[in-house]
Amino acid sequence: MNTPSLGVIGSGGWGTALALLMARRGRTVPIWGHDPVHVEALRTSRRNEKYLPGIELPETIRPTTDLGECAQNDILLVAVPSKYLAGVTRQLAEASCGHRPVLVSCTKGIERERGLLMSEVMAENFPAATLAVLSGPNLAGEIAKGVPAAGVIGCDDPTALSTVQSLFEGTTFRAYTSSDLRGIQLGGALKNVFAIAAGVSDGLGLGENAKAALVTRSLAEMTRLGTAMGGRRETFSGLSGIGDLMVTCFSERSRNHQVGLRLGRGESLESITASMSMVAEGVPTAASAHAAAGRLGVEAPLIDAVDTVLQGQASPASLMQALMSRQLKAEA
Repeated sequence: MNTPSLGVIGSGGWGTALALLMARRGRTVPIWGHDPVHVEALRTSRRNEKYLPGIELPETIRPTTDLGECAQNDILLVAVPSKYLAGVTRQLAEASCGHRPVLVSCTKGIERERGLLMSEVMAENFPAATLAVLSGPNLAGEIAKGVPAAGVIGCDDPTALSTVQSLFEGTTFRAYTSSDLRGIQLGGALKNVFAIAAGVSDGLGLGENAKAALVTRSLAEMTRLGTAMGGRRETFSGLSGIGDLMVTCFSERSRNHQVGLRLGRGESLESITASMSMVAEGVPTAASAHAAAGRLGVEAPLIDAVDTVLQGQASPASLMQALMSRQLKAEA
C-alpha cells in the first residue's frame, strides 16, 4: 500500500508539534499558517519561537500560507483554534478541487450556538471528507521535544482509523484507537473548563486536598454531561477523559490552568487573554458546556461556576464558597 501523503493545518504550538512528530519519521510535511509574517519566520529561522521556543524545525517541514499546498494531501491534521475551524475547513473544501482527504480534528472545543463538536463543524463545511479526531493528554511543548506521550484517535471508518494510527508508528507518540468520536471530543473539550477551576483553586491557595477533590468531582461531572451528550462512559476513563483532565489540571504549562491561576490571584480575564499568544479553549467552551448542561437538564455545578466567573458575574472566592456550601449528597 502506498504511504499516504500528509499536511498540517495550523502553525501554532500543537500543529508544529504534530509536524515535528511526522518529520522525525522521515516525512516531508507542509504546514499551513494564516499569518504571512509568522510563516516567513518559520521558514527562514527554522524555529517557532512564538509557540515552541528553542526547538529546531527540520527542512522537511515546509511552512506555507497557501492552503492549496496542503489540501491535496491524503491526510490533513487540523490544529486551528475552534473559532476559526469552520472558516478554515470551508476554505480547505474549496482548495481541494474535489479531492476527498481524511480530516483529523486536533482541536478541542464545543460550538457555543448549536453545541456542535469539532468533527460536526468540519462535516458541515467539508462534507466530502472522511472525519477523524485526535485527543489526549498532549502538551505540545513536551511532544515537540520528543518526550513520550499517548493519545486516542477516533473514526467511524475502520480503514481510515488504521491509516491515521499508522502515522504515529515509530514516533514518541503512542496512538490508541476508538470508534467513540463524541466521547473523545467531549472529554478533550470539557477538561479545559475544569482546568480553569483547578487553576483558580491554586490561585486562591486552597491546597492539595481541595484540588484533589475538585479534580475528582470534575471527572464525575465530565462523565455525567459527556454521556448525556452521547459519549460512552468508558471513554471518560481513558486518555481523552481522565488522562487529559489530569495533565491540564495539574500542569502549570496548561494554558487553561494558567487562566484559572491568574483569575484566582485577582487578574481580570481581559488582561489575561490579552497577554496570551495562544488560545485557552476552556474560556469559550465554558459557555458552550453551560448551555449544553442547561438544555439537557444535567447538574454541572463546576461548569456553572467557571462560566459565572468568566462572565464576570462573581468572584472566584465567592464561587468556591458557594460550591462548598451546596446541599450534602451521596457520592455519584
